[in-house]
Amino acid sequence: MNSFLVLMVRPFVACLILTGIHAYLGLHVIERGVIFVDLALAQIAAFGATLGFLWGFGLHSMAGYLVALAFTLVGAATFAATRLRRPIVPQEAFIGIVYAVSAAASVLVLSRAAEGGEELKALLVGHLLFVEWPEIFKVLALYSAIGIIHWLARRPLLQISQNPEAAFARGLRVRWWDFLFYATFGCVVTSSVEMAGVLLVFSFLIVPAVCGVLLADTVGQRLFVGWMVGVLTSMAGVVASYAWDLPTGATVVCAFGVCLLICGAIRLSHQLA
Repeated sequence: MNSFLVLMVRPFVACLILTGIHAYLGLHVIERGVIFVDLALAQIAAFGATLGFLWGFGLHSMAGYLVALAFTLVGAATFAATRLRRPIVPQEAFIGIVYAVSAAASVLVLSRAAEGGEELKALLVGHLLFVEWPEIFKVLALYSAIGIIHWLARRPLLQISQNPEAAFARGLRVRWWDFLFYATFGCVVTSSVEMAGVLLVFSFLIVPAVCGVLLADTVGQRLFVGWMVGVLTSMAGVVASYAWDLPTGATVVCAFGVCLLICGAIRLSHQLA
């Protein structure tokens, strides 16, 4: 029991922090219909990190982080600029293209670096099992600040997510609010990818939000369900990874998949009742 607490308490606390911010952002993503924006921004951050690695910066150094953040902010500006009132092409198409190009560019960059395969694996799965308390406190402070920003800007951001046509009609500067959303989102993703990897970050964003939509009706209820799903699934995944000696990040991702199936079954049973 003591060895479990020593080894797994930090990954579990990190998962709780990731749940707190990503479940909320996931609700915005679901409302906006840009499901893969997190994956795209995460891949842009990963491309920036790989480029910084090629330039000689450590993959988890401050310089490498700043390079990744700079690329993520460029991606945020791109997504904000492609939000049109009457789009000819769905924004999700642009997001998918950005993801594919960023992923391919990351592979090309790492092909020029020694041990590129190992670095690519690290970007996909992160280092959640070996996360240290200083890194946990750093992301907690960052996510808390971003949470305060979103609380202060909650009304325009929520209206743009739920009813963009009404936001345009009211004269809201939608693209500027979109840039605020995607820029803060990008800051979260850059830090999360560095710690947990692309796959786990995507799972934290989408699965709790989808479970909230399946099981609740109002925004508050969906957020509560998402947080509970994230906490319980993280706990199950961390315990399973320790008990069966499995990679922590991948185990938590699979646990989210099982949780989504359970929530889907609950929703279906209520519809059939």
